[in-house]
Amino acid sequence: MITPLFPQFIQRLAAMGPRSSQKTLRRLRQATLSQIEQRLGAFLPVCALQNNRVKEHSRERLYPLRRVFWSWIWQVLQANTACREVVRQIQMIFCLHGQVIHEGTSAYCQSRRKIPLALLQRFIKASADAAQKLVPRPTLLQGRPLKALDGSSVRLADTRPNQKAFPQPHSQRRGAGFPIMKIVSLFCISTGAVLDCITGHRFQSDVSLAAQMFAGLIKGDIVVADRGFGSFVMAAVLQRLGIDLIARVPTTIRHIDFRKGRRLGHKEALFVWRKPKVRSPWMRVRDWLLLPDALTLRVLQVRVSVRNQRVKTLTLATTLLDPNVYPVRELAEAYRLRWRLEMCFDDLKTTLHMAHLKSKTPTMAKKELSVFLIAHNLLRCVIAQAATEAQIPVRQISFKGTLDGFRQCAYAIAQATSRIKRGALWDQFKQSLINDAVPHRPERREPRAVKRIIKYPKLNSYRHRFKDRLSRNKRRSLRLVKTSSA
Repeated sequence: MITPLFPQFIQRLAAMGPRSSQKTLRRLRQATLSQIEQRLGAFLPVCALQNNRVKEHSRERLYPLRRVFWSWIWQVLQANTACREVVRQIQMIFCLHGQVIHEGTSAYCQSRRKIPLALLQRFIKASADAAQKLVPRPTLLQGRPLKALDGSSVRLADTRPNQKAFPQPHSQRRGAGFPIMKIVSLFCISTGAVLDCITGHRFQSDVSLAAQMFAGLIKGDIVVADRGFGSFVMAAVLQRLGIDLIARVPTTIRHIDFRKGRRLGHKEALFVWRKPKVRSPWMRVRDWLLLPDALTLRVLQVRVSVRNQRVKTLTLATTLLDPNVYPVRELAEAYRLRWRLEMCFDDLKTTLHMAHLKSKTPTMAKKELSVFLIAHNLLRCVIAQAATEAQIPVRQISFKGTLDGFRQCAYAIAQATSRIKRGALWDQFKQSLINDAVPHRPERREPRAVKRIIKYPKLNSYRHRFKDRLSRNKRRSLRLVKTSSA
């Protein structure tokens, strides 16, 4: 709005000032976060990020829905940096063109809070589907889709709402620990992308959380899981949906004697598992009664021949009963691929810094978790695209290398002056991923141990009650005072 006769009324009649103009907002294309949108936006539905007609994100302001979403993705790709850094980047771009905007982060944080959780969950599935379309159809186990099921946990900010929704372990003192959010995820074994994710507190079982994702599975899928899911209930529920299971048998609970089953080969037999007498507490009575009284499963034992491997033998149970159609070698290979997919949680929690979420409320924590999964899937799309063009396995391209290279590529593309140069930079980036492929390292050891030395003592009480440990000189002087007084 222009008021040449009353310049003193500009701030009141046009509070947004030049920020509301489309021309000024388009200048943000020179920022690296805009380049992230241009390169990764093709893997998501375009129309889903349009502003709403009513209520939240209904007006074109400094932080519309599209810009807030991609700014949040940029934060995650920048090692989960602070909101201040996003605002500073936008502020510097406006300052470059002679405009001044407010320096606070409140507007950006409020816009993040207004993003619907359902929209973020929709983007998780959309990005995973985009990654699956970029890789060739698998040939293992008759080409049926393989999906890995695994669980983990993340720490949340120590606030009262988070403690109430996700309580910390009772073994930790109040004020010394963090709320723990349990997550159970479904991965695509072909691409490593996250298909679905369910959250819960630490007192909920992994099986009860995983059952909430079964509606998203497709008939004909094969779920590969660890020993936490190798039970009668899990196999029976999936079989009713037309889905097969490959899971490790918890030998500490269920003893397997191959002499008692119907033998199919060496350390391979068919067993009849009976329905437990006690109903699982997470299942409804109606669903429990629909389960069969007995279930035939194929149990086999596989020997791990890799040196320095922690596990030497694996006992697997599966609903794939035909040994001619589904040989032991392919079943073992499917479980080995799931074993390697456990590193996806390491990519999320270590490389993307998802181990500790910063949100102060449970709803925002779930949204922050969803944004991490979307960013992870988008990088998996880039990996799948580069691997397919080079005709190499997806697992040979480093996730950490892709993240580092993508950040530097975004900086360079932001300075390019033409579309041809930007395309050449993107092609060079994908070629660098191929040239830096991870070699085959079958005997590499990855021990679960920490070498880093912690300088400070652990906080074992509330921060305002914590007492610092006295220095060595002060402790020595106190001992001398006590000795002299005695």
